[in-house]
Amino acid sequence: MLKDFKEFAMRGNVVDMAVGIIIGGAFGTIVKSLVADVIMPPIGLLMGGVDFSDLFITLKEGAQAGPYATLEMAQEAGAVTISYGLFLNSVVSFLIVAFAVFLLIRSINKLQAEEEKEEEAPTTKECGYCLSEVPLKATRCPNCTSELAG
Repeated sequence: MLKDFKEFAMRGNVVDMAVGIIIGGAFGTIVKSLVADVIMPPIGLLMGGVDFSDLFITLKEGAQAGPYATLEMAQEAGAVTISYGLFLNSVVSFLIVAFAVFLLIRSINKLQAEEEKEEEAPTTKECGYCLSEVPLKATRCPNCTSELAG
């Protein structure tokens, strides 16, 4: 049974999938940092110094009465909050990842289309007299015996 599992795990598809998951996780971390540390601070600055990670609505105050300056302070006090700023960060992260995947798929599709065009090179031509299909290298039509132009 262990031998069968080892054969399964060492197949190319399983290893490729594992590598994809690891790279995807690392890419997700990079995108999260890009959004939180690079993209959202300038947007927040343009919107009057807003820190998106601290945007929240207090549903129920905690042990210490509010208002709370930051989300962390609200959570430490035990307040029940809707953290819509963190949700906005997640939406922007998702859009960046989706766009990157779109670009990747688009590039793959273009490469496949180019390969298909190369594979679809014509092997026949049409006789100008009888309109039958003739092999590309033929100099005479086998049907009407007309001489074909090169």
